[in-house]
Amino acid sequence: MTSPAVKIANIRDLGPQLTDNPHQMVGQDGAYSIPLNNGQTLFFFGDTLIGNRVPGKSIWYPGGQPVGPKDMSGRGSIRRMVNNCGLLIDNHDARNGLRDFKYILDDDGEIRTLIPLLPDEHHDEIRVWCMHGIAIGEKIYLFFVKVEMLNDGPFPVNFDILGSGMAVGTVGEWKFERVYHNVSDLFWRKKDPQFGSAALLSADKHWIYLYGVKMDAQFVQQSHLARVPVAALEDRDSYEFFAGDDRWRKNVDDAVPVFAGPPNEQSVNWNEYLGCYLAVHSLNITGKIVARTAPQPWGPWSEPVEITQITPVRQTPLPYPPLVYAAKAHPSLSRENGRIIYVTYVEFEEYYPHLLEITLIK
Repeated sequence: MTSPAVKIANIRDLGPQLTDNPHQMVGQDGAYSIPLNNGQTLFFFGDTLIGNRVPGKSIWYPGGQPVGPKDMSGRGSIRRMVNNCGLLIDNHDARNGLRDFKYILDDDGEIRTLIPLLPDEHHDEIRVWCMHGIAIGEKIYLFFVKVEMLNDGPFPVNFDILGSGMAVGTVGEWKFERVYHNVSDLFWRKKDPQFGSAALLSADKHWIYLYGVKMDAQFVQQSHLARVPVAALEDRDSYEFFAGDDRWRKNVDDAVPVFAGPPNEQSVNWNEYLGCYLAVHSLNITGKIVARTAPQPWGPWSEPVEITQITPVRQTPLPYPPLVYAAKAHPSLSRENGRIIYVTYVEFEEYYPHLLEITLIK
């Protein structure tokens, strides 16, 4: 059994989002959306920059030099850098972009870190970046990836993944504590798929499915699938991994890919209009944003269909290739049962979530 390939009737570019805000937020990536049980949607972001942008200048090359691994607070025109943060929206009508949003703030009125660094995680060496999340009852689970910053690499900011895990908090309090397994805050180690890049509640509300990506021996990013009973989400030993042919195994090493090509950011959700599951992601670092469909969370997944090709135009040359990433759909913003969907992506120089309105057709 297969699902129909995605067909696009129209795309409307709504531009970079959240640029008009009262907190001097001048750039952020990630932009995962998590519907809450009170009708709001929590958006979860990665590195967030507070300060000013100098027209015609790259934020990643203060003084003409790449920012490198260190925290950007106090460097160039950036007053403060936050590793991860969030905002809430009540108005889910995105036809004119993301409006009526409120960042989650600390007691001083500053944008608040949702998952703070631990005392042994130095801010010049370690960052905790957003992945997806899910609301279960009064609890919110935020998945994260922990990275070690590197001195060298092809981009002005380079890193190595250490692993991924989760943190849990509650609506209103917004204080998140990491969940531990065998005294480690990492459920998934460097060699494992980094589960939590997309979270999905099963139709019967018994299972939570988590998608996670790792690179294979041919340097191709591959998306894998884990599942866990809702009641056991915090218990690492309760997880199973899709091993192909309707088989689930307890050993993460038995996991097989369900589709190829996504960076470790993606979205997967049931689309009522199409009558199937819909995955949206960037295709490696090609600048393409693609979609694919499947009758079940594990597949079989269709071949990727190109939604659009993002080709950044730079006013001045920079010593690194264009980088388009973080593409994902936001089901709580969709209209007409998913016939019209909203997708964000990030282009590294623009460095704001960029919103597309996409009309599907059968």
